Amino acid sequence: MTRATEAATAGAIALVIYIAAWIGVIPLPQTFYEQILPVLPWWSLVSFGAYSLGSIGYHLMTFEDCPGAYQELMGQIQEAKIELSAKGVPIS
Repeated sequence: MTRATEAATAGAIALVIYIAAWIGVIPLPQTFYEQILPVLPWWSLVSFGAYSLGSIGYHLMTFEDCPGAYQELMGQIQEAKIELSAKGVPIS
């Protein structure tokens, strides 16, 4: 399974559980229905945003260069220049 499929599956399961709790299929204490359940979607949205920003920040701080990818890209640029020159396109 891909990450997108796993995330969609987890989201669907969480949504089904939330709806089941909202309509009362899952028996929970009254304080949970009144105080926690209404703000649970906002709490999850804020938590996801904080996780996303933290993940992006961490990966920016630990960003590593990829010399192999650089060499591959430079080779592709040279191939493109050769092909375009063969077709008569002026390249500086």
